[in-house]
Amino acid sequence: MAPADQTRKATSQDSDIASRLLGWYDVHHRELPWRITPREHARGIRPDPYRIWLSEVMLQQTTVEAVKAYFRVFVEKWPDVGALAAAPTEDVMKAWAGLGYYSRARNLKACADLVAQRGGRFPDTEAGLKELPGIGAYTSAAITAIAFDRPAAVVDGNVERVISRLFSITTPLSEAKAEIRAHVERMVPGTRPGDFAQAMMDLGATICTPRRPRCMLCPLREDCSAVVSGDPEHFPVRLPKADKPLRRGAAFVAVRSDGAILLRKRAEKGLLGGMTEVPTTAWTARVDGATTQAAAPFPGNWKLTGRIAHVFTHFALELDVFLAHTNGETPAGHFWSLPSDISGEALPTVMKKAIEAAIPGATKKPSPHSAKRPHD
Repeated sequence: MAPADQTRKATSQDSDIASRLLGWYDVHHRELPWRITPREHARGIRPDPYRIWLSEVMLQQTTVEAVKAYFRVFVEKWPDVGALAAAPTEDVMKAWAGLGYYSRARNLKACADLVAQRGGRFPDTEAGLKELPGIGAYTSAAITAIAFDRPAAVVDGNVERVISRLFSITTPLSEAKAEIRAHVERMVPGTRPGDFAQAMMDLGATICTPRRPRCMLCPLREDCSAVVSGDPEHFPVRLPKADKPLRRGAAFVAVRSDGAILLRKRAEKGLLGGMTEVPTTAWTARVDGATTQAAAPFPGNWKLTGRIAHVFTHFALELDVFLAHTNGETPAGHFWSLPSDISGEALPTVMKKAIEAAIPGATKKPSPHSAKRPHD
């Protein structure tokens, strides 16, 4: 598409698309724990900016289904930004464990601290929101539109897919961001911009899906050039992915006689910063770590129990997992976590995998029905 096309003003077609999309959303919107419904919106009920901010940070590169349970835990523990600001950072990291991208949890806490210091009110503009820790272009637009109902171009992966198909954008997605955003900016209505943003997301999540889109049910099918071409799955166009480098290392699961597992805290900065881990070798995104029991945190009868694989954003990792039983002293910088506490530790997924490879079921939260009755 020529640059001149990207700067044209909104047309009657753009307004008609927005109108039909909102009509569809009124009937087919998803029920999500952080949302208000279109009917509630019509009655004058407004979203809680805290809940919108929290959900949007959690949803960055994480699925809606995965986020729901985490969101409920957070708002039960910390129902408003002041409560989150007052929480110990370690507790926030523990509650975040499993969502990945742990720098976001640190930024979440820093943002809550700053907003609380400013009276507990979030800025209601994109520019103001961008000044807060961990809030970039997408998140600021989403909060502005959804929480404050101000016009803003909200573009996530679902929206990119919808727009790429609607206008048959042949530019590879990595290079088409500005073009897609320009289309969205023209389509955002002056009224109900928050519902419009959520409608675009819902359309991409439920109808305009990556595979086998349900085009016959789409409210925009009459305007979709990808439907006309007969190949909507061709869009968005993506360049071939480069292979991720594979790194190797070892993890050591030490178990005390009472079942406690030896853990330590990672450095605050860097990959998995501030999270908890079992002792492991010095692997990074750029270099391998040692892979033998010679690198164990202390001498012992270490036995290889398996190998786990984990994929990070920029590299893949394989860890050989060793297990040893010990009654020894606690190495400097380490601590013991009892079996009843392991599921509540701030363990990233890769470390949970390592522990599970050595002690199956160790990181699972105990079932309330698993405890023995007094007379068993």
